[in-house]
Amino acid sequence: MDAPVLPMPAPLCLVNNRDGVLSLDPKALAVLQEVAQPLVVVAIAGPYRTGKSFLMNRLAQKRSGFPLGPTVHAETKGIWMWCLPHPRRQGVTLVLLDTEGLGDPKKDDDDSDAWIFTLALLLSSTLVYNSIGTIDQRALEQLRLVTELTEHIRVREENDNPASNFVRIFPGFVWTVRDFTLQLRAGEKALSEDEYLEDVLRLQTGDGKKAKERNELRRCLRNFFPHRKLFTMERPAADADLPRLEELREDELQPGFRKQVDAFCRYIWEEAPVKVLPGGHEVTGSVLAGLAEKYVAAITNGAVPCVESAVTALARAENKAAVEAAVAEYQRGMEQGLVLPTPSHSALMAVHQDCVQRAITLFLSRAFADHERQYHAELVCKLEAAKEEFCQRNEEASEQRCHAVLQELWRDVELRLQNGDYVAPGGAQLFKEDLDRVLEEYKRRPDKGVKAEAVLEVFLREREGLAHVLKATEVQLELAERQREAAAAEAEAAQKAAEARLEEQRRTVEEHKRQLEQQLKEEQRAWLEEQQRVLEHHKKEYEALVREGFKREAAAMQELITQLQKEKKKMEERKALMNEGFKHIEVAIQQMIKQMQTEKKEMEISSWCRTGMNFLSNLFTSLQLIPSDSDSEEEVSDEDSDVDSDEDSDV
Repeated sequence: MDAPVLPMPAPLCLVNNRDGVLSLDPKALAVLQEVAQPLVVVAIAGPYRTGKSFLMNRLAQKRSGFPLGPTVHAETKGIWMWCLPHPRRQGVTLVLLDTEGLGDPKKDDDDSDAWIFTLALLLSSTLVYNSIGTIDQRALEQLRLVTELTEHIRVREENDNPASNFVRIFPGFVWTVRDFTLQLRAGEKALSEDEYLEDVLRLQTGDGKKAKERNELRRCLRNFFPHRKLFTMERPAADADLPRLEELREDELQPGFRKQVDAFCRYIWEEAPVKVLPGGHEVTGSVLAGLAEKYVAAITNGAVPCVESAVTALARAENKAAVEAAVAEYQRGMEQGLVLPTPSHSALMAVHQDCVQRAITLFLSRAFADHERQYHAELVCKLEAAKEEFCQRNEEASEQRCHAVLQELWRDVELRLQNGDYVAPGGAQLFKEDLDRVLEEYKRRPDKGVKAEAVLEVFLREREGLAHVLKATEVQLELAERQREAAAAEAEAAQKAAEARLEEQRRTVEEHKRQLEQQLKEEQRAWLEEQQRVLEHHKKEYEALVREGFKREAAAMQELITQLQKEKKKMEERKALMNEGFKHIEVAIQQMIKQMQTEKKEMEISSWCRTGMNFLSNLFTSLQLIPSDSDSEEEVSDEDSDVDSDEDSDV
């Protein structure tokens, strides 16, 4: 499990806002980059001096932290961040973002509110909008920034229909209304808080300019935020106690207010989701820090932040880091799991397979948006190179061990050679006996490793000249026989090692295929779930427009639903091809291994890497299940404009 978040005793300023110029604080970024766990990111925005910081402190389960102020001057400037262990979910970090108040009359820059609100929205998985009083037209007007989001956010680089894509990336929306005094009723009917919110967001009839402007805001809130929640809260305490709100004991707060705040906190702790990127990849601290850097850089350069561009640029750095981390994990596992020299090549390969599996799992958990699988192919090459390095070290350790053993055992033979014992009568028989003793003891010695036969064969070959020195035919014949035996044993060991390596390469490719197949299916599942979620949201909005009598708007929504249905149908057709595609890939793997076996030799590392690169590239070119934007547009344009009656019957 990832290491827990480091203690963060107080919030830090993540985004500075000095005279309308935004910048990131390096210290806060450094803290964020150390958080390896998935993040639930909750941001709060709203008019200044409405109690946003108090609610964030309650979410942090602290009496103080984010600054509160008793005067009319706004306390929070920029965006402040607090990283805390999630109170309900183990292995998850809760990131709270407190933003400066909207509409502060002391601000000189009119764009400052828009960019702070935009950043809060882009960085969070749940956006809390905090206001005071009631949800009337004035309160809605304070949310006018929502109607301007198309000018401040691009989802895709080719953004021909920006607003329709917002639903895919926007966070959940929670509206908290402080000092709420109205009764939740519509005539005689009691309303829940959520029903009250939906009633407020109903489109208004009329063709005048004011009606259109009011409906535009309501339409944006309904279209952009499919998950909406409302919490109303009464006044927290008597007017005299409000300036020292964070100092009040629990029993000094109004009971109703405490109950309402507790309900809000429980909802956030239990329902606010982990932030994910398009495609479903969970966001960690380093990823959120990277997104913040990309978005702020775009704003300061006068550009509009683009989610797709930011994710693509961030993916390059994160995927490269994921490759390095996976290779480091493999090397660490091999260092810990191996004692060199290993008794056999198979023993090394057993540890290798375990370490490869863990390395691939680590890589896939961190990598994202690697659509061409460039970084996965790079990982294949680096893991193979790392394995070859361990094999080389294993052979060198074996050679050193074998040389040391032979030198030790041959020491007595050398002494007898120097003393001339083998040239005396009966010396040939004595040499044969000593040689047998050396070779038998050499075989008994443990931990010689994979080069035992090869080193022995070279050792005996180097001593062929002894027969001439000793002038003994028997010695010459004995050495030749022993050398032949050692050469045969070495050839057999080399053949087994080659076969083992071929098998290991096959298993490695199989493991990559297995995990990549699993990843593809997960990506496809996530895409289909997101498409279904978006489709259901638009169907619900379509039904609401029909009920409210807005036929033209309902027709436009119907066209969007039709397009989404066609995209989903295309994906489901591709899903049917997936299993067949993997069967072809299985055949390709077997053919590659068969070719290697036919050649009766191992592939060179460079050749293996090229083969792995080509294999993975072909694999994911043929099985690219998630359609690109251009694919979707082409597929939709090729279809008939009519949608199947079965598909539309439930709309």
